[in-house]
Amino acid sequence: MSQLAAVQKYPCAACGAQAEWHPSKGALVCTFCGTTAPFEVDASGTILELDLVSALRELPDEERGWQAERRSVQCGSCRAVSVFEAGRVGQNCEFCGSPKLLPYDEIKAPIRPQSVLPFKIPEGHVREQIRRWYASKWLAPNSLRSRALVDRVHGVYIPYWTFDAHVICPWSAEAGHYYYTTERYTDNQGRRQTRQVQHVRWEPASGEIRHFFDDEPVPGTHGVSAHLLRQVEPFPTAELVPYDAAFLSGFVVEHYQVVLVDAAQHSQAQMTAKLREMGAQEIPGDTYRNLVIHPSYSGQTFKHVLVPVWLLIYLYSGKPWQVVVNGYTGAMAGDYPKSPWKIALLVILAVIVALLIVMAQE
Repeated sequence: MSQLAAVQKYPCAACGAQAEWHPSKGALVCTFCGTTAPFEVDASGTILELDLVSALRELPDEERGWQAERRSVQCGSCRAVSVFEAGRVGQNCEFCGSPKLLPYDEIKAPIRPQSVLPFKIPEGHVREQIRRWYASKWLAPNSLRSRALVDRVHGVYIPYWTFDAHVICPWSAEAGHYYYTTERYTDNQGRRQTRQVQHVRWEPASGEIRHFFDDEPVPGTHGVSAHLLRQVEPFPTAELVPYDAAFLSGFVVEHYQVVLVDAAQHSQAQMTAKLREMGAQEIPGDTYRNLVIHPSYSGQTFKHVLVPVWLLIYLYSGKPWQVVVNGYTGAMAGDYPKSPWKIALLVILAVIVALLIVMAQE
């Protein structure tokens, strides 16, 4: 894999202070004087798919590391591992807000990301989006709305694995075809009636699926809530660019906690489930039973990629809550506490409405 030139620091040409990646400008911007330094994405760089079988045996050292000096810490509460620029001192966990950050030393360097999806949605837009979202949550406690929660929004790159595979999948099943017969019966009043009765005629069926899975995603994060992450997917992998540490300047990176072998197994389970759905769609007739598939995978490759999310983490009643925004598409999902008084009021109103409906029918 070709090495992309990237250094740890990006000094401003005007004042020498640290420049950081600015999503809306698509450039490095000085945090001190505001000078913009256009950043050209290396269009000649290629994003390589790495052979999965070889990687599971042993990945060479040249595919490992961050290309720049970085420091890792692990949260003592949620166990997420954050990767900072070497000079940054992390005070609280980016994912749960805990101050329990411990140095994290791994046995070997991590598998280097092959590509990155840069931040595109600016922070100011995300803040306004979250304000509108909270305003729409009637069940949220009033005290929550009065807090300046949006001041805690921060950008994080989280790890994903993507997998490709060619699949040949024979399948077999029993296809059911409906047919109807007329049945005579006596109703409750002693009258003779007729009705149509449904039956199923079962026939053997078989076929073969040939499919190519492209960039089947598996999150490598433990820091972001899985159910929230599913709601803000997809991260458009067609827009990935070759990895360069410049995109990470000013942001925290989460170290993957789902290792390659576990991610590969999860990906194959996802593919197998989709193949079962494809097989079910190919079965002729009206219904089916005893579907069996025999997938054979080949040409399996993978990438380790970084995708952008804006995170809001806050504590309420001693519990951490997360709001997640896709840093490229703007898709948003979040959890929030519900006021027990408002829930009780809704229940009372529902009971009153039900009673009024009953009284109106009498």
